[in-house]
Amino acid sequence: MAEAAGLYYELHGPPDGEPLLLSPGLGGSAHYWDANLAALAARYRVILYDHRGTGRSDRALPADTTIGTMAGDVIALLDAIGIEKCHFIGHALGGMIGLALALRAPARLSKLIVVNGWAKLDPFTALCFDTRLALLRDSGPEAYVRAQPIFLYPAHWASAFFDELEKDMAQQLASFPPVKTIERRIAALRAYDPGSDLQRIDHPVLVITTSDDLLVPWQAGRALAQALPNATRCQQFGGGHAASRVEPEEFHDRVLPWLAGESWDDDE
Repeated sequence: MAEAAGLYYELHGPPDGEPLLLSPGLGGSAHYWDANLAALAARYRVILYDHRGTGRSDRALPADTTIGTMAGDVIALLDAIGIEKCHFIGHALGGMIGLALALRAPARLSKLIVVNGWAKLDPFTALCFDTRLALLRDSGPEAYVRAQPIFLYPAHWASAFFDELEKDMAQQLASFPPVKTIERRIAALRAYDPGSDLQRIDHPVLVITTSDDLLVPWQAGRALAQALPNATRCQQFGGGHAASRVEPEEFHDRVLPWLAGESWDDDE
């Protein structure tokens, strides 16, 4: 087990490859990227990590945690493992961390990919958070975990891979964080509103949305792309909120060429 700055991390891919850090969403676990690791690590030095308060990282999450402090964790991790600059792919909350990193320490970031993220929290997404918190508080962690696939995956995929999801849910329950940790992470998401600061991000940014996302409306991602001065595209494709896991080959077909320098825009 590798640990730095209180964070569990893993390194994959060629030691001399360009660094690429993957940041998961609300669940916080590096396991989210399992379906993508082989394709990305074939070319890049991939850095996986568990967010503070989740998974195998330090479980102590301060009450005043913000998206900015989560970006600070990324900086501390990069410092500890001796990486000066990296590409960054963030899913949902992880994408917000990438935006905060671009604002807080722009020299540490090369290219940024935000998957199913937003510029401003959509009221429908806020409603989903309310529902999930109510399940957690009123019915407990098992109800929260077992409801999670409803928000993350298309029904056809969840049905086809239900045995795999059952194993995932059992693992999540075995390492479930305290309720206050989930509350603090959702509170940080609710509070994050970079507003006009997004105009200061001049890094190349790829914003990916999915038309069948049941948690974050694709229009929220489009608004993010429009708010950024150097967002190259806002691509819609299927796969629900967890599209990189549901449709990994399609995800790689978009991400890898863009990271390699191909430039195109198909946002309508």
